[in-house]
Amino acid sequence: MSRDTLTGSRIRERRLIAGLRQSDLARDVGISASYLNLIEHNRRRIGGKLLVDIAAVLGVEPSMLTEGAEAALIATLREAAVDAGAVAAEVSRVDEFAGRFPGWAEVLAKEHRRVASLERTVETLSDRLTHDPHLAASLHEVLSTAASIRSTSSILAEPGELEAEWRDRFHRNLDQDAERLAESSKALVNYLDESETSEERRGVPLEEVEAFVAANGYHFEALETGAPVPEAMTLGLTQGAARKIGQDLLSQYAVDAKVMPIADIQKALSKHGMDPIALSRVFRTDLPSVFRRLASLPPEILSYEVGLVVCDASGSILFRKPLVGFALPRHGEACPLWPLFTALSRPLVPIRRRVAQLGRTAAEFDCLAVAWPQDMPEFDRDPVYRSIMLILPVASAETGQSDAQLVGSSCRICPRDICGARREPSILSEGF
Repeated sequence: MSRDTLTGSRIRERRLIAGLRQSDLARDVGISASYLNLIEHNRRRIGGKLLVDIAAVLGVEPSMLTEGAEAALIATLREAAVDAGAVAAEVSRVDEFAGRFPGWAEVLAKEHRRVASLERTVETLSDRLTHDPHLAASLHEVLSTAASIRSTSSILAEPGELEAEWRDRFHRNLDQDAERLAESSKALVNYLDESETSEERRGVPLEEVEAFVAANGYHFEALETGAPVPEAMTLGLTQGAARKIGQDLLSQYAVDAKVMPIADIQKALSKHGMDPIALSRVFRTDLPSVFRRLASLPPEILSYEVGLVVCDASGSILFRKPLVGFALPRHGEACPLWPLFTALSRPLVPIRRRVAQLGRTAAEFDCLAVAWPQDMPEFDRDPVYRSIMLILPVASAETGQSDAQLVGSSCRICPRDICGARREPSILSEGF
């Protein structure tokens, strides 16, 4: 049932909220109760002066009766229904539900958004506790200092008298450890508070580089000519290691831009569409270069966003461009079922998989991956491989048309109970 045919249901809902009987409302607007009954059951269309009169009696705007719930609310309810998995929800009647029970619809949508927010929070905190070097060092300092205080206190609490010299020494140790604990705890609290409000990425050079690239929208107009990268472009990076990584990344960007000029790639896209194999043949370059170039195009070239992930042979994430709906861990320990890692076992073989990520929205993605050797291998030396994965969103009209491979973000927050690739139990309790 379409939204514009639910005016009667909304009239009935508003009438009940106002505490009016059907006969009273019919009398106030000058129609029979039987005709109003047909309207409320969506058997008669309504508009014009009668709609305005009914809205006036109910004390609402006419648009509230004709339009009902907002499109965002309808979309959220559809997401909640799909995310419910095996639960049979009448998705086709979600408009009717929102029209007849706007209060309950808003409650359900709010809870769905809250659960999604909690999932993201758990993922962020889990990843941070596992990988943040500053946080790990601070916690280690706090715990070791607390253990030292506990040890000294237990000695002083033992029965019997201690020599004055030793007692004074233990008291000094207690004072020093307590001061150290207070300072380290204060530093930890300040770090957590600043990390929540500051836009600056801390700790890991790669993380700082990713923030720098993201702040530029993954596109650098100054490098589109293929000219050498000016050193001044990376001066904003605070760490020397971050500047080195950023310089290498921007140099690769300039090389890709020179091989695939933005005007030429725009023409190629209009002719071949999003076909990386065809694009690699047109520009006579490899797939990794095509993937990187597609991920760097500005919004006016591509009408939709794409994601990108690069890893080395150990599985460590070297670069990531997030895509809405596809959760990417900040560092390693991603889901081993990603095509990104499958490609490492089949170097130079392009792999394409339709995937759906668990624990997120119902969106599906086309993941294109390939692994390649960084340099030409020498005799008697093993090649060093890297893998790259381009993530393309799938239109909602095309989802469910094929068996999408179920993947997670990382084992720690994956809700899938039975999985042969699981490394550790999930921290998500059943029903979270």
